[in-house]
Amino acid sequence: MEKTSLHLRLRALSSVSPRCTEHQFHVRRSARDAIGFDSALFSIRGDVVFSDLHAAHELADAINQKQGSHLRAVELHAMGLIHEVLHAVIALYRTTVKADAFTRLLAKLRSDLGADLERTLLAFVDTYPPPAVYRGEQTPEQFLRGESDGMKNEEWVLEEIVLLWLSNENPAYAPIRSLIGDDELRRATAYPVVIASVQEFFHDEPRLGSSEQSLLELLLAPVHYAPSSLTGQLEFMRTSWGLELTKLDAWRRLLSGFDHLKEEDRWFARVHQGPETVPNVTPPSFEGELYEVEPERFSADLAWMPRVVMIAKSTFVWLDQLAKKYRREVRTLRDIPDEELEQLARRGFTALWLIGVWQRSAASRRIKQMQGNPDALASAYSLHDYAIAHEIGGDDAYRDLRERAQRRGIRLASDMVPNHMGIDSRWVVEHPDWFVQSDRPPFPSYSFTGADVAEDDRVGIYLEDGYWNRTDAAVVFKRLDKHTGSARFVYHGNDGTSMPWNDTAQL
Repeated sequence: MEKTSLHLRLRALSSVSPRCTEHQFHVRRSARDAIGFDSALFSIRGDVVFSDLHAAHELADAINQKQGSHLRAVELHAMGLIHEVLHAVIALYRTTVKADAFTRLLAKLRSDLGADLERTLLAFVDTYPPPAVYRGEQTPEQFLRGESDGMKNEEWVLEEIVLLWLSNENPAYAPIRSLIGDDELRRATAYPVVIASVQEFFHDEPRLGSSEQSLLELLLAPVHYAPSSLTGQLEFMRTSWGLELTKLDAWRRLLSGFDHLKEEDRWFARVHQGPETVPNVTPPSFEGELYEVEPERFSADLAWMPRVVMIAKSTFVWLDQLAKKYRREVRTLRDIPDEELEQLARRGFTALWLIGVWQRSAASRRIKQMQGNPDALASAYSLHDYAIAHEIGGDDAYRDLRERAQRRGIRLASDMVPNHMGIDSRWVVEHPDWFVQSDRPPFPSYSFTGADVAEDDRVGIYLEDGYWNRTDAAVVFKRLDKHTGSARFVYHGNDGTSMPWNDTAQL
């Protein structure tokens, strides 16, 4: 059998397959009626198309609202990508192996099946209608006799019938089976016979790729490799078909979609594993020659650093404790009693780490109070600015404490957070471009109708409504520029566990 390399030649598809520019698949008329899809989602041939992950979010949201399902946008995105790649492989087969393959296939089917083929093609067009047919502007017969992109529509319909069958053979497409199911065609037409004839036809045709597979066997290979995993199927396409070697937009979107899917799969794996499935983790060991002989890398201050004995104090809590202990007002750093510093020195402490000395976010405090804790303070890690907080005396009180502590051999330490600030910080107001953001929410269902928690009249800061009603730890907040009316959706910071801290903004 004649063979053509698939691994390197997919890069040629930019000039071959004009339809491979968006993610697409066909939706049954009945599902379209039930869900109320926007007509703008459909191409001239009836594919439902979405150009990026955000569009997939909007489409998944519409489906979930109507069906009460839990379809993930990233799954929809991956399914559309897979469909797009399969179209591209067929296009490559036409251009590099047999340009007239589907023309000859159609002629053979017409000879073998006669009117049964015509009824099957018409039923497909009626069941998965292009916009003109759906709106009643064309009959299925009229559409079938036309052409698009230089291809006869009947040939294109035959190709789509093959891809419909491939989708329904794919267990990973189960979440959208109600949209793409082929039960009606199986019951009422010669669709099963058509598919069997297509398989037989391509078995005797030249092969594409380095394997000994026919075209249909090649298209089914990702499903056989990873039947229930969209991630696995995309990985198979990426590695086995050499998609990483091309610079086409379609393949860049595939790789992007693959990354989105892997990230979300990891998240869902963490969320849904119960305590009984959490594996036992052995703590790391640092014993052995490698670590025991590792030389220290102290700075030029090595005379004191190796001998540091540090105590950490949450500043506001400590001040309150000291006021009760010494029975006098201890409101600022200047008020910390000398007796306390002398006691620390006697106990051998040479450094005092003050947690929470920076000016904190007013919005952080307000959010906690609005959530039912009237005495709450802002988080020590939701900062308004890197300045000593005025509530504890500001820079002057800090310098006073530093000098008194130094006389007793105690150095002061503090911390900074390099990855986030408070949601109403000076930087969010004056330098919003410093933060991770988008011009639209990551999920179409997000809404921001709650209170403005900003004190600065230049901006409005709005948490996602799911935070207030305790249904979601939303990943973004809305920053509204009150002078221009423009909105940015800024991502919250987190501590590395993927759970957002809703009073912070990610730098």
